[in-house]
Amino acid sequence: MSSVHSTNAGTRRPVTGDMLFFPAAALYALFVLPASVLSLTGITGAFPALATPAGHAHEMLFGFAVAVVAGNQVGAMPRPRLLLLFGLWAAGRLAFLAAPHGLAATALNAAFFVLLAAHVAPRLFGAAKKLRNQALPLVLTAIFAAGLAAEVLPLTRAAAAGRGGFIVAALLFALLMLFMGGRVIAPAVAGQFYRQGGNLDARVQPRIEGGLILAMATGSVALLLSGPVFGALAAVATGVAGVLAAIRLVRWRLWMLRGRPDLLCLAGGYAWLALGLLGFAAALATESHQTVALHLITVGSLGTLTLNVMATTWIRKARREPVDFAAPIWGTILLAAATLARVLAGLGVYDPVTLLVAAAACWSGAFALLLALFLRLRPRAN
Repeated sequence: MSSVHSTNAGTRRPVTGDMLFFPAAALYALFVLPASVLSLTGITGAFPALATPAGHAHEMLFGFAVAVVAGNQVGAMPRPRLLLLFGLWAAGRLAFLAAPHGLAATALNAAFFVLLAAHVAPRLFGAAKKLRNQALPLVLTAIFAAGLAAEVLPLTRAAAAGRGGFIVAALLFALLMLFMGGRVIAPAVAGQFYRQGGNLDARVQPRIEGGLILAMATGSVALLLSGPVFGALAAVATGVAGVLAAIRLVRWRLWMLRGRPDLLCLAGGYAWLALGLLGFAAALATESHQTVALHLITVGSLGTLTLNVMATTWIRKARREPVDFAAPIWGTILLAAATLARVLAGLGVYDPVTLLVAAAACWSGAFALLLALFLRLRPRAN
């Protein structure tokens, strides 16, 4: 009788989403980008779903990146609900690779976004007491809505708007990183300054954060609208966001930190974000190299920040210290190499296919290191 009771209690015990989604996201990142690059360049025909820019963007944003968001945001859930959510995501990946925008892929991915939004958004909206803090649930809801639109729109006559939708989705992820980066990096840097006997006055920097939210929201909305006026507005807004992000980063005085390469890796991801926003603003203004600039955001910033956030979370759950592990550092270096190779390929500096394959190899190497870290460490229950 007590054995049955114990089993039922174990089934009901909540499980955190990062335990499933983080390893799955690392494994999928390791596979999907090189598979897409090899498909886009015509080296292989094994993955036709990834052989188009839309398929590539879909799986990098709404396959890989949203899995990291889910792992970071769902928190503790009853095991059956978490397995359902994870199962929808995993089945959605397989269905998309088999038949992108087929009935199965559309239904599975749409159900995933609806269930994820239903779990995350009400909790975060209820917890956010300040107006500025409402930005997190708002941008997450917008990302989930963009993911849902990416499934539904291809079935309608609005499919032609798909590329613009992916660009807006990339900017929404950029806004999420701007917000979360400040909430993760600033307190960690302030804590290190305290341990060094100093003090960091410029932490979250609420005025700059408010400006970032306003600028990125303006740029995202402007990109959804057509016409040169809205294009110019989007360029100005994203440029302002890039400048504000750079100012915020400088005010953290990271060059004064001692013995914290893990914080420098996180800051590196934030620096790629500032550079990417400035580059994208310039690309919008000149109507050239927009894809190149977007990859500063997606490969450089999204790749670097997700890798380091997942690694830090996992290491701390194993009750170890991030400074004791070199894998995130080498992963950050590999992602920097991947970003540079992707940018050079887009600029036509050298043979594009060679550079794209090199970028994919560096990306996969970084997430292979992360996956090895996950397998090496066993997180402990709280």
